[in-house]
Amino acid sequence: MSTLKIRQFPCLSDNYGFLIHDPESGETIALDTPDADAYLTEAEAAGWTITQIWNTHHHFDHAGGNAALKAATGATITAPGYDRHRISPVDRYVEDGDTVSLGKHVANVLYTPGHTMGHIVYHFGVEKTAFVGDTLFALGCGRLFEGTPDDMWRSLLRLRQWPDDTLLYCAHEYTQANAAFALSVDPANAALNAYADEVSILRAQNRPTIPTTMAREKAANPFLRADDAGLAEYIGMPGAGPVEVFAEIRGRKDRF
Repeated sequence: MSTLKIRQFPCLSDNYGFLIHDPESGETIALDTPDADAYLTEAEAAGWTITQIWNTHHHFDHAGGNAALKAATGATITAPGYDRHRISPVDRYVEDGDTVSLGKHVANVLYTPGHTMGHIVYHFGVEKTAFVGDTLFALGCGRLFEGTPDDMWRSLLRLRQWPDDTLLYCAHEYTQANAAFALSVDPANAALNAYADEVSILRAQNRPTIPTTMAREKAANPFLRADDAGLAEYIGMPGAGPVEVFAEIRGRKDRF
């Protein structure tokens, strides 16, 4: 069982902030920095000291608080090497296959281009816990601002290899809207229908739908199911390849 302590809290309009704490070393990571003040407030409430910042990508709602949070805490900042011209300040740039550490806990860095070309995710393999930024959402995936459908599909396939019980911490509370779209392209999916009902209950109570698990997403998230023949047939693309199907459903979601 993981000894990592994770504090999740709302930021901005629909972001989640995450603090990841290792009780043994006393270190704490701020995972992305959408709102420096919110992170400082949460850390103080928990009695934790922020020692590191890990960025997933360059967008302002993920790295915009870097300077203020570093000034307040002296934390070291880790960011994707691809974004070295787009994120500052940064102490360490990482590449695909690198590792980063929180005390004795080690996370693997995976490049997952698609939403942006520099996007990375952090995967604690032993703890079966991953922080996936805007690459994968509960019942969705990130909009393709920079990458191609092929880029994003390949990135999602990398994540889909993780164990079913991997906890996925996504950066936004988009799940109810994602569920509505998912049902439009995969309405006969029993796992999706049950998931959507649960999401409606949680959101009616103003409760988060994050984290999710890889098992749930593999069963119900249409963007992870672009190689499913039944989904392809339902959207009128029987026999199409997964990249074509993914591109079609991503386009439909953009217009939904």
